Amino acid sequence: MQKAQSIESVLNTPQKKLAFFQNLVLLAAADNVLEEDESNLLLNIGNRLGLTAEEVLPMVDNLSLLSFIIPEEGVQKTLELQTLVQMMTQDGQVHEREYAMCLEFANRIGYSKDILDDLIQKFSDEGTANS
Repeated sequence: MQKAQSIESVLNTPQKKLAFFQNLVLLAAADNVLEEDESNLLLNIGNRLGLTAEEVLPMVDNLSLLSFIIPEEGVQKTLELQTLVQMMTQDGQVHEREYAMCLEFANRIGYSKDILDDLIQKFSDEGTANS
């Protein structure tokens, strides 16, 4: 995997920002419950990316019609997978549907289940350490 870069430097176009945010919204809604921690993470990332409610609300309104948008650049793929895993582990649980979606995303960007599981472990360990 590539070295860490900031979200702002990797997502340097409006299209990349919206696609990335759509992927996060899809995962956050996967278990049909938006936990406060997940909501806060979405708000934090949306604010960092400078997204407006007008840009984001159509995603929420059309959730059933949306699907993952797969990034083309390697650094963006890694960043998005890491952020999806962070979203998935945000509430302290790994829900089956969220895991299946992350695994689908990982496979579509060329990463194995082992890499996904390692990332989940890393974020779970960090969450435990920060509790």
